[in-house]
Amino acid sequence: MDSIKANLLKLRETRKKILGCLPLYPPMEIFHAMDLIPVTLWGLRDMIRTLDESDRHIQNYSCSVARRAAEFILSESGMMLDGIFAYNACDTLRNLPEILSNGLQDAGRPLPMFQIHVPMVPSGQTDAKDYLCNEILSLIRLLEKTFHIPFSSDRFQDSVEKYNEVRNLYRRMEKQVASGKMTFQDFMIAFHSSGFLPVEDQIRFLSGELDRCCNKESKPGNHPIMISGILPPPLPVIQAIEKAGLRIVCNDIASLGRYYGYSPGLNASVEQYFVDFYENHIPCPTLLYSADNRMEYMISVLQKTSAEGVIFVGEKFCEYEYFEFPYLEKRLKDKGVPSVLIEIAVDDEDNIASLKNRIDAFAEVIGQHEGRP
Repeated sequence: MDSIKANLLKLRETRKKILGCLPLYPPMEIFHAMDLIPVTLWGLRDMIRTLDESDRHIQNYSCSVARRAAEFILSESGMMLDGIFAYNACDTLRNLPEILSNGLQDAGRPLPMFQIHVPMVPSGQTDAKDYLCNEILSLIRLLEKTFHIPFSSDRFQDSVEKYNEVRNLYRRMEKQVASGKMTFQDFMIAFHSSGFLPVEDQIRFLSGELDRCCNKESKPGNHPIMISGILPPPLPVIQAIEKAGLRIVCNDIASLGRYYGYSPGLNASVEQYFVDFYENHIPCPTLLYSADNRMEYMISVLQKTSAEGVIFVGEKFCEYEYFEFPYLEKRLKDKGVPSVLIEIAVDDEDNIASLKNRIDAFAEVIGQHEGRP
């Protein structure tokens, strides 16, 4: 979207150091507290339309998340970055930092690389809290050394409050979507428009969007549903969902509901804050230790929102999500909840005729379905 490009230009004008972050749940509060501007390089569907540079380094059977992040960093767009942060997730993203480092070195513009390892073990199985605490503190020391900016606990608490406010604003907007005062399409446009903005500007922008929709009349669709996936569907697919009379009352999208669904408590030390952040995060396949809680979480949300079905948005070549889909679909079927899987590939997002047919057929199934989770 043009708004993302415009926001990138504004970031350059701040003259602050910009840190490209991947995958989706980096410790943003630390970077902000150290006067850095973190930007999460997740998806970038509406900005990155060609993958020429990425395809020189990554196989074309990798997911679009990795390919687009690599394209952003290795192409001219990446020249705005002053560093890269990464933590471990799936096999593809786990190995991406080394590929990026080599690619940037070959291009003659090496960048400092910051990495932590988030323990991917269930807390009840192995206590890795001390290890994660050490990773967080080591990251802070390396940032201080690299950028010559001291870490401040007071500034960190201020950053925590700001990012918690952003998550809260997204949750409030989601409730407006569920009530019919805002379409999910408008919610996604607002979400993209706030991307790549400093957190203070995000708060102002999202607050304004909320004020605009609060006085609108509710226009709910006929049937409430949940959508789930690593990435949200493209806007044409969202339009097809809403035109079919389906109302998205909750989402289990990694960059949406899983991103803003949980806010750690205030007034914790920096290391304890992120122990809480990762340990109690909304279950996501990119956080392997949380996978056992996925079904329980989804059922609880379905019950809370009275959603009548689930649309899984499959990101082609995302091995972790596709490993889970058959299990999730079976469990939902056992509970009388219909679901459908639509697959989005990096090169067919504008060809949605077949997807629209599947969505229309699913809407008919939902219309005939009387069960509840």
